[in-house]
Amino acid sequence: MMISTKGRYALRVMIDLARHERDEFVSLKGISERQQISMKYLEAIVAVLNKADFLQSQRGKDGGYRLAKNPSEYTIGSVLKLTEGSLAPVACLEGGCDTVCQSADGCITLPLWQKLDGIIDNYLEGVTLQDLIDGKV
Repeated sequence: MMISTKGRYALRVMIDLARHERDEFVSLKGISERQQISMKYLEAIVAVLNKADFLQSQRGKDGGYRLAKNPSEYTIGSVLKLTEGSLAPVACLEGGCDTVCQSADGCITLPLWQKLDGIIDNYLEGVTLQDLIDGKV
């Protein structure tokens, strides 16, 4: 498993927004400058986050984006799963072993990958944006 630029940048965007007042809308230009993410790439990432209702948006002069919930309500796992799709360490765990691997029934390594997948998922679902901001990781 390797987290893509899209997933890493999505976390940076969410943290940037989390550091602002909940009633304040933040411009994409400001995020782009602070996080050094191109506007085009940022717009694509924000579109995914907004569509999933992770963000609220407002048009106009004082428009922009803000978190839809408190930073403590967003897990790192939820952000990464949204942007990455699957965080499975091997392909056979992404869509069910039956669809990808015909050897699943006799696969001696499958329990290893399943346990690793569970450990990764439990860890990432146990860390929130607020935990990162507070330096608790």
